Amino acid sequence: MATDTPSVLIVEDEPDLANLYAAWLGDTCDLETAYDGETALDAIDETVDIVLLDRRMPGLSGDTILTTIRDRGLDCRVAMVTAVEPDFDIIEMGFDDYLVKPVSKDELRRIVDQLTLRASYDEQLQEFFALASKKALLDAQKTDAELKSSQEYARLRDRLAVLRVQVNDTMEELLEQNGYRQLCQDITRDSILQESD
Repeated sequence: MATDTPSVLIVEDEPDLANLYAAWLGDTCDLETAYDGETALDAIDETVDIVLLDRRMPGLSGDTILTTIRDRGLDCRVAMVTAVEPDFDIIEMGFDDYLVKPVSKDELRRIVDQLTLRASYDEQLQEFFALASKKALLDAQKTDAELKSSQEYARLRDRLAVLRVQVNDTMEELLEQNGYRQLCQDITRDSILQESD
């Protein structure tokens, strides 16, 4: 996400509900609404950061739209916002989060904030690992004297240090949000239990 204001596409076949969501998010996002699947697919491109997607719609279902988004390789976050209670079929679905209607203004804003933060974390990690691999390559190929005399290498090290702090800060912020801290604790606990078996 290039800017602090995410581009959000609301896909909802009930216009009143779509317009309500848009009113709730309007001051924090660049918004577009689609009241059917065909319009949604026309609107989804590389400029869309987040899609809030209803599962059950006449014509193209949200599930079909989600599959198409992933097949196109679009790098947007998708939250299903639907009256369909989750079942085991969600395991294979490529969404990032799932809200069961009715949703509140706070829930909707929280999910957009969370998905924006997760996208930011992904971008930070990608840059961090790309720069870290360049540093490792230079460390292996150049002498200490060459490394110390290079301004480009010094800038690379400085950028890596800044990114390391940003990645840590973003991860802490993600962990502070509901559910993530417990999930990470569960993962840690499970891995410790497996090691002790």
